[in-house]
Amino acid sequence: MKTDIILCGVGGQGILSIATIIGEAAMNENLYIKQAEVHGMSQRGGDVQSNLRISSDPIASDLIAFGSADVIISMEPMEALRYLPYLSKEGWIITSSNPFKNIPNYPDMEVIMSDLQKLNHVITLDLEQMAKDGGVPRSANVILLGAAQKALGIEYQKLEDAIRRVFGRKGEAVVEANIKALALGRAESEKN
Repeated sequence: MKTDIILCGVGGQGILSIATIIGEAAMNENLYIKQAEVHGMSQRGGDVQSNLRISSDPIASDLIAFGSADVIISMEPMEALRYLPYLSKEGWIITSSNPFKNIPNYPDMEVIMSDLQKLNHVITLDLEQMAKDGGVPRSANVILLGAAQKALGIEYQKLEDAIRRVFGRKGEAVVEANIKALALGRAESEKN
């Protein structure tokens, strides 16, 4: 088993929480894991990116080479396109369709969505609306994780267990909100 994952978005969107949950689930399965993170002015809406490599065999490097990522999970559609050169030919992009317009010359959303739809394996989600409708407005990132579950090759229950461990100290209400968000994402990805 080997899965190379690029997680990306904008500071404050919960990218590193997704990485923590995936990492916790992988370590609980006795898998090897390597992670490298880039925080670009994250407090000011800058890009945040994490390379996350999971394998049943030892991993030499924490960086993902061009054309070899199995999955790009993005909280921001333009950021998904930014890391497209890293995606393998059969790789998946799971992304929010909601832009975070933090630059004055943000590209036209129709162009971004058109570029994404040209790819073979893409799931786009209106995370903001799903989180609002689902009653989990602070868990949009975990909805995205739920949508990516099958592409990650990690059992759903393992992710749910990891959520319990990662968020357990924050109380049962936070745990349950994130488990609900995970389920919402999985249900939506099964429609695609």
